[in-house]
Amino acid sequence: MSSPPRVVVVTRPTDYQQLLERHGTRAQAEFFLNSRELAIEPIERRHEQTERAVRDVHAAIPLDWRSTSVVRRDLDRFVFEANDILVAVGQDGLVANVAKYLDSQPVIGVNPEPERFMGVLVRHAPRHIRRLLNRTVTGSAPIEHRTMVEARLDTGHELLALNELFIGHRTHQSARYHISFFEDGEHQSSSGILVSTGTGATARAASVCACRRNPAELPAPDADALCFFVREPYPSPDTGTSLTDGRIDNGLQLTVVSEMNEDGVIFGDGIEADRVPFPWGARVDVFVSRRRLALVA
Repeated sequence: MSSPPRVVVVTRPTDYQQLLERHGTRAQAEFFLNSRELAIEPIERRHEQTERAVRDVHAAIPLDWRSTSVVRRDLDRFVFEANDILVAVGQDGLVANVAKYLDSQPVIGVNPEPERFMGVLVRHAPRHIRRLLNRTVTGSAPIEHRTMVEARLDTGHELLALNELFIGHRTHQSARYHISFFEDGEHQSSSGILVSTGTGATARAASVCACRRNPAELPAPDADALCFFVREPYPSPDTGTSLTDGRIDNGLQLTVVSEMNEDGVIFGDGIEADRVPFPWGARVDVFVSRRRLALVA
């Protein structure tokens, strides 16, 4: 007899919870905010709205199913099961945070604050969760298979991301490296390289494209392709600016070799805390991952 489905509810601390962690009590947090002409009440209301959404999600899970919860900071230590259903309650970035730990498990994004969050990845209201869970289990829920980007270093590290990968210097210093794509290659000094998926086209890559006169066309979220952008390449006798963007179709790869003595890093989806080191001489190949996010549409 097969075990009942397991629902994993994923959350992150609210702004109010983080204020309490920092200041200890509500009164101290309120005093801190008031001293800066800010109010705690709107932050507290948003917290209560999110908590209500989380409670509604848990209440929607059938009583004969299994369920558990995990917060974002513990995702790297949580053991996911092959048949899990993920319910991410929060802003769009929370779906991106959990995506790299999954391998085809479906994700339902719940938007607790539609007046604040765009809802590109968290599309559903808590009141719809029971129906979506049942449809997901029966296989009748519509699923979007969103492309992910993968980086593989010759140091043995691997990294996945749903929106984008950043390759560069950890601080605001220039990143130095050798970049190669197809038969082209050159030494560069820049503010780093961004490799974006189609999902990332509505995130960081969108602002990069807006600053370009003739940017590469961003792929659709389910396309077998990525785009890369070099940010602010600097011309010098030793560094070039000719290889600044391109489309990485499935089966191709972008290769970067670090020329940074220290603080060279690679991280995904803006989570610098999950960075991997990229020291001098290290090589990374970036390509379309075989793994995809299964997002319940």
